[in-house]
Amino acid sequence: MAKLVGIGACVLDTLVRVPRYPAEDTKLRATVSRRAGGGPVATGLAAAARLGADAAYIGVLSDDAGGQFLLQDFARYGVDTACVTTCGGYRSFTSVVWLSEAAATRTCVFDKGDLPPLALDERQRDAVEQAELLLVDGNELDAAVEAAQRIHAAGGKVLYDAGGLYDGVERLLKLTDYLIPSQEFALAHTGCRTAEQAARALYDAYRPACVVITQGKDGGLLFAGDDVLSYPAYPAEVVDSNGAGDVFHGAFAAGLLKGYSVEQCCHFASAVSALKCTGFGARESVPAFDAVQSYLKENGYAL
Repeated sequence: MAKLVGIGACVLDTLVRVPRYPAEDTKLRATVSRRAGGGPVATGLAAAARLGADAAYIGVLSDDAGGQFLLQDFARYGVDTACVTTCGGYRSFTSVVWLSEAAATRTCVFDKGDLPPLALDERQRDAVEQAELLLVDGNELDAAVEAAQRIHAAGGKVLYDAGGLYDGVERLLKLTDYLIPSQEFALAHTGCRTAEQAARALYDAYRPACVVITQGKDGGLLFAGDDVLSYPAYPAEVVDSNGAGDVFHGAFAAGLLKGYSVEQCCHFASAVSALKCTGFGARESVPAFDAVQSYLKENGYAL
């Protein structure tokens, strides 16, 4: 069984690279267009697998063309799909992502499809209970809460990629060991004015082992009950920033499974995310582990 299992969004992305964002009601020729697997947890698992982690996805996919592509994409990156339930007659979760070359940013429009919610079966429960770490993103909330309870009972931990302000996420926040929200989520959820205040508020409210707030090109900060520590955004020539946060969470999970401290995980994940941004595609641009080690040394940080 996999040491890392994930429950959350799995999305068929259509990536469209454009010279700039077009004005409304105009036409613009794309530079590149292609399909790719996406979604916070799904991409995080692919990143973790690329870095050497034994990873598996637990979820529901359609048997349509989108679902078939997503299964094949998991296989491409070495993510186990034995615990995926495939349903006929449903529409996959899809998105269209515009990547602006001029601004080095991305804009996403998504359709969640109509798949039924995940209800854990015995095979999926067993996979959770035998894992060391559960990666969640707030999607499939009921199943994620059950899985968090089960992995805790079995001695494992929960890493929450908190990006979406979904109804009821407090249920999952209370069960989180490694809480890693975006700055946007942290400020909106807590009502705080600064990331440091939000990190302390989240820690006090939910008592995880640590809170790590990601701040994009500004790096981020870590709070585990003592001092607030910062980590950098490592240098990179950005080609495609889409999925950088998802990759950060997957790399953080891989670091934990390698035995790194949470501070080491922050640097490791930041480096992986930076290197990912130098290529096109969230998953295919994730570097190999040895390349990350070399890159960190070149930038003055040794694991």
